Amino acid sequence: MAAEIHSRPQSSRPVLLSKVEGHQDVVSAALLIPKEDGVITASEDRTLRVWLKRDSGQYWPSIYHTMSSPCSAMAYHHDSRRIFVGQDNGAIMEFHISEDFNKMNFVKTYPAHQNRVSAITFCLTSEWVISTGHDKCISWMCTRSGSMLGRHYFTSWASCLQYDYETRHAFVGDYSGQITLLKLDQNTCSVITTLKGHEGSITSLWWDPVQRLLFSGASDHSIIMWDIGGRKGRTLLLQGHHDKVQAICYIQLTRQLVSCSADGGIAVWNMDISREEAPQWLESDSCQKCEQPFFWNIKQMWDTKTLGLRQHHCRKCGQAVCGKCSTKRSSYPIMGFEFQVRVCDSCFESIKDEDRTSLATFHEGKHNISHMSMDISRGLMVTCGSDRIVKIWDMTPVVGCSLATGFSSR
Repeated sequence: MAAEIHSRPQSSRPVLLSKVEGHQDVVSAALLIPKEDGVITASEDRTLRVWLKRDSGQYWPSIYHTMSSPCSAMAYHHDSRRIFVGQDNGAIMEFHISEDFNKMNFVKTYPAHQNRVSAITFCLTSEWVISTGHDKCISWMCTRSGSMLGRHYFTSWASCLQYDYETRHAFVGDYSGQITLLKLDQNTCSVITTLKGHEGSITSLWWDPVQRLLFSGASDHSIIMWDIGGRKGRTLLLQGHHDKVQAICYIQLTRQLVSCSADGGIAVWNMDISREEAPQWLESDSCQKCEQPFFWNIKQMWDTKTLGLRQHHCRKCGQAVCGKCSTKRSSYPIMGFEFQVRVCDSCFESIKDEDRTSLATFHEGKHNISHMSMDISRGLMVTCGSDRIVKIWDMTPVVGCSLATGFSSR
């Protein structure tokens, strides 16, 4: 149950400061307590725990609370020390933590969903707790009265949520791969737009209210940046993970994006450069290079007495090409392709060696990451996953800022 402490060698990769162990099942959420050497964790083992770093350097649970149902999501508001815990049964429970983080009082239960809660956010100014769930809906409830204010239903499970506190816009990702932008009002909501670009379910969202950018991660292993403020839709596609992207965090100060995937991959993307947007794939009945017909183009196959070919796409120009005209593979980081992808032979010739220089750094978290959160002011990150282990990282060697960390092993 005690945490393991690691030394801090100088390096240009994340430094593992501590491992917190003790949960009996998947840790579904872990959050760093601002300005404290502490972590709050919620787990499928039905426990909510607050871990504080003792004088010995080890983390011990100062609060250990067992819930009625597995914990699936969590939100913590530090200024008011209120915790909202979503459960597998659809309920959200609110607690208040004491100033010394050694005691926690139950406040109320919100009947938010009919099924597993997938994400929660709390807005102090409106006193709303907003959540999404596997009952295919977003709900917002009044924290003063505990009553339901409104609900909106989607066609598939709502998997993740981001909220703009100033404008009351909510972004909801779902299992169909769609992101819905909603404007929430006191008892109603309106759908502003839907964003479609992923080929798999949306697993994570991050909203930057300053630049008005939305980042989405999905089970298709990719990240998309959406320019919401400029109303441009999809502007960038980032591909560097080999498994589903489970969590993302954009650091506005350094223009860096941190992402984590289910295979333990941790990526830090440089967003402070002018990137190229990946082209939309073009449709054609024949290769746009050699004009040979594709296999469904029966008329041209008959006319030319040739067998049809499989259709592929060049990732750089988007043209529909056959295998013979796209024999090469190349990375092209400026367009977000950090590993080798199919390009047509003419695009391959146009890519210089310096164009293949990576614009991201990749690191190994060495555990299945299902959730990540960052304390950007201290350059700290916490990851957790199905191995029941919570890891605390010093990210300052890789996120371009040398902010003092309270989690040093000294």
